[in-house]
Amino acid sequence: MSNFFTENQDIQFQFNRIDLEKIIKIREHDYSETAKYPFAPRNYEDARDNFRRILEVVGDISGNFVAERAREVDELGSTFADGKVTYAKGLEEDMHRLNQAGLMGFLLERKYGGLNLPISLYVFAIEMVSRGDASLMNLFGLQDISETIENFASDEIKAEYLPKFSSGTVSGAMVLTEPDAGSDLQAVKTRAYQDDAGNWYLNGVKRFITNGNADVCLVLARSEEGTKDGRGLSLFVCYGDDTVQIRRIEHKLGIKGSPTCEMQFHDTPAQLIGSRKRGLISYVMALMNGARLGVAAQALGIAQAAYIEARRYAQEREQFGKSILNFPAVADMLVKMKVDLETSRTLIYSTAHAVDMLKVCEMEQTRLKEAGESITDIRQEVKHWKSMADFLTPLSKYIISEKANRICYDAIQIHGGTGYMQEFNVERHYRDVRITNIYEGTSQLQVIAAIGSVIKGISDKQFDANEEREWHHEARLLANKLKKIRNLFNKSKAYVLEQEDKAYQELHSAELVEMYGSLYVGYLLLDEAAEDSRKMLIAKKYILDSLATALHHTESITKGFDTLFTDVEQILTRE
Repeated sequence: MSNFFTENQDIQFQFNRIDLEKIIKIREHDYSETAKYPFAPRNYEDARDNFRRILEVVGDISGNFVAERAREVDELGSTFADGKVTYAKGLEEDMHRLNQAGLMGFLLERKYGGLNLPISLYVFAIEMVSRGDASLMNLFGLQDISETIENFASDEIKAEYLPKFSSGTVSGAMVLTEPDAGSDLQAVKTRAYQDDAGNWYLNGVKRFITNGNADVCLVLARSEEGTKDGRGLSLFVCYGDDTVQIRRIEHKLGIKGSPTCEMQFHDTPAQLIGSRKRGLISYVMALMNGARLGVAAQALGIAQAAYIEARRYAQEREQFGKSILNFPAVADMLVKMKVDLETSRTLIYSTAHAVDMLKVCEMEQTRLKEAGESITDIRQEVKHWKSMADFLTPLSKYIISEKANRICYDAIQIHGGTGYMQEFNVERHYRDVRITNIYEGTSQLQVIAAIGSVIKGISDKQFDANEEREWHHEARLLANKLKKIRNLFNKSKAYVLEQEDKAYQELHSAELVEMYGSLYVGYLLLDEAAEDSRKMLIAKKYILDSLATALHHTESITKGFDTLFTDVEQILTRE
């Protein structure tokens, strides 16, 4: 028996220190909802008690129900016959159990039957569900779809769809990509048109759609004839009725329980979300950011599962008369895995906090506008938190999914030949995690999304303040190491900018993002170490390794051999 919430000490640490007081006060309208909903929290302490109980339920279901079915779900996978998709039996049982627990309206307001919880809590839940079964997260984690409807659709559409999501009577799909429009969504060709009465319909083919067989689809389509870029795209919601044909499902390396569909719309009735022409520019970008944070949490959950398997195997497996955990090479791999896991949590909860702050500041801005009060101060807060969310979300997706892939790789390495066999769970985790640094935007696209903020120095003032702080004992030594990393980053950034070559900047963007990200995480870790002495060991390992990496990156950027486009033809023309 295992509860993935109560038995994970690092998750407990993060939950106990997370500060949601301002966020919850605004979301709960200063705790006035108790008049209408008796189960709504009366104050912050009451809300935290409620959060703990909910996460205990998620941890229990994930550890004692979902995880037990994951191997069979992987073996059976989703199947396709006669135009219909069928989930693996275990996956259907998982969804039924989550529905029974009332967990499918995590983010929605109570008036739609939801739990009105912040993103930070949702991240805890996604990590635990993904640890149980990464495939299941692709159904449970699609709650961003209902949140997008809540944020941007008309009141009539919200009233029609959102209670169905909260009750678990419908599932959702985010229908964006096409055969010729993968990451480049501006190339979407699916057509949206209106009849004489103004009703909308959809025609076109979509590909690589997670859970495309869902009951409700959010569809990006071209509503403006003659346009070829993102300004001609709008977002629509429709039912997965008989006009939506599933043509096939993909045969994949991992997450086999989650169906990935190719689908065709045949004059499918649809409703417009928000305003025309803002589908990609506003709504899908918001939807994608939520999905990217979810994938980062998914990667973290898979990596946690792989680490637990590797640690257990290293303790139990004996070679040359002793446990292999006692071999320095194996112990070092496990330490790196553990440090990567805990520092990833530090980053993802900071990111979730920024996303939550953006949400409640926007809510407050709306309230002040409606009351005819000044919005000058809150507008600045909205701007700040939007900038932070736009920086931290791709940073988290990039850093955490890459680390998770490395953790799963090392978990197999620790198992040796047995880890290559299907009888061991690490083989499944290794296959499942591989998609996390690809879908919802590859790591290379996350770097492109983050580099602008890095070049502008979005956290420079925060770093300046940290450099002025009075650190004590070992923290002072580590703070000095962070200063060295910053100097190396500044040297590398200056060198890149001096080249005045966009291709050269793109070539070294990943190194710059990694160095800047390590500064951001490094200072967060020093704050954690002030609360828990064990965290000083995590901070020490992370910061010293980051310094070594920064030295390498700086040499590569300022003195390395660059395989720029002039060299590509000579190097790649021979097989």
